[in-house]
Amino acid sequence: MTNAQIADAFDMIADLLEFQAANPFRVRAYRNSARTLRDYSESLAWIATQEKQKLTEIDGIGKDLAEKIVQLVMTGDLPFLQELREQVPQSVLALLRIPGVGPKKAAALHKQLGIATLDQLRAACEEHKVRDLKGFGEKTEQLILAGITLAATASLRLLWAEADTLANSLREHFKDCPGVEQFEFGGSYRRGKETVGDLDILVVAADPTAAMDRLGAFEQTKDVIARGETKMSIRTHSGFQIDLRVVAAESFGAALQYFTGSKEHNVIVRGMAKAKGLKINEYGVFKVTGDKETYVAGTSEADVYATLGLPEFPPEMREARKEFDWAAAGELPELITVDDIRGDLHMHTHATDGTASIEEMAAAARARGLSYIAITDHSQRVSMANGLTPARCLEQWKEIDRINKDQPAGFRILKGIECDILEKGGMDLPDDILAEADWVIASVHYGQKQPRAQITERILGAIANPYVSMVAHPTGRLLNRREAYEVDLDAVYAAAKEHGKLLELNANPMRLDLNDVHLAAAKQHGIPIVINTDAHSTEGLNVLRYGILQARRAGLTKTDVANTRTWLQLKKLIGKK
Repeated sequence: MTNAQIADAFDMIADLLEFQAANPFRVRAYRNSARTLRDYSESLAWIATQEKQKLTEIDGIGKDLAEKIVQLVMTGDLPFLQELREQVPQSVLALLRIPGVGPKKAAALHKQLGIATLDQLRAACEEHKVRDLKGFGEKTEQLILAGITLAATASLRLLWAEADTLANSLREHFKDCPGVEQFEFGGSYRRGKETVGDLDILVVAADPTAAMDRLGAFEQTKDVIARGETKMSIRTHSGFQIDLRVVAAESFGAALQYFTGSKEHNVIVRGMAKAKGLKINEYGVFKVTGDKETYVAGTSEADVYATLGLPEFPPEMREARKEFDWAAAGELPELITVDDIRGDLHMHTHATDGTASIEEMAAAARARGLSYIAITDHSQRVSMANGLTPARCLEQWKEIDRINKDQPAGFRILKGIECDILEKGGMDLPDDILAEADWVIASVHYGQKQPRAQITERILGAIANPYVSMVAHPTGRLLNRREAYEVDLDAVYAAAKEHGKLLELNANPMRLDLNDVHLAAAKQHGIPIVINTDAHSTEGLNVLRYGILQARRAGLTKTDVANTRTWLQLKKLIGKK
């Protein structure tokens, strides 16, 4: 059982308790523990089975919650959670998928109007019954009605790369908007989360009406959900929501900090402010003296954080994980940047499923300032991609030797292969072939539904192979399309450490594998990460920045990433053949 699955169970308990109007402190305990467990870098399942006494050492996890974790891991379920589910109609849980309808509102709808399904809720809204409930009103009723259509696709989130394309279009659209003095995005997009649920825009504008009119005229606008004097929300033709807020110049930094989040990060910031007799919100930082509040700061994020003696945290770091501990110790890491990368060690050519030649990939890499690349076409098991047989491998590597002679000084093409880990275990190519390569990637492409122990054993076998350099996309997930396969990453970390092997952060925006929590765990284990593009074309080399963003969310620095080194330096990190 993964940390995320345990956290999901605790989140569900919190939702069901809140639905039943249980003690808010109890609800908060489960909610906070879910967040803590979801981001915990070590395997809770391993701790629960090997050193369960350590569970109570986790912040916010007492004896009762620790016992529930153990029970979940050992049995796969919780009697307490089952009891709560039996007390709440399953159909009612669908209400929670509607934007703006949390457990409290769902409970009110169910108890006061007898609503248990989305169809019943739609009918109640159309008959204007919802607006009469305490805490709802006409506007809430309209928002709920609009949100019901989206409930069936509540999981719809854009990949960060897709959201970035939309954000760039909006920047261009607002570029010459009269009176707009400052323009920035907040939310999960600014924090670099791998998927984004909506876009938050903050602007300083002399004329709020002009700014909102400009958003309404955006070519992708389908509906205006709501519009007030300084706030506006629209939905694009794809159903994606964009929110605009016009703020005063003296509040811009405070609003940007507030709406960037994360919520958990901001809770700590507000707590620190309160301890200093200050109040922080989206309008600024205020000194509180009795009933009087005096403006202190707010024009910039740096000013807001400075009032608390804090550095201006990079947005990617604001997840209430370790950033405050790092700041307190004066050890805020200098996060990796795209310019730190010297080589790309995972790419394909038209020899298999790529579209460019070796020379074209090399030229594109040189144009991007890289000093080395590895050509890593698929091995023969990937027959649908015309994977390389042993003979074709040797032939391609001879060609690379020839092409290298014509490369400029300081640039090198490595002879590589992305070699499949077979379903039965073992490598797709014999060791005498792999021994001829400069760089060998081990990958799982088939048998991804095998049991956890079997997939783990296959990967551990590959790591133990003396010729393997790195494991690619170690969990096999495809964002919004395919869940990660079951694998014991703690065992993978231990084996990689023992054998001196590297793990990949695949920068393809549909993969971003490893994820940020797994990357932080790998760093904790001392495993160097390789950030690769897995490019299948020359344009594919451009995805590197998505991997860098993911690495920054994990707190990785230049020294944590292997391909920030020269090739000769990197070779020393890999276990000896």
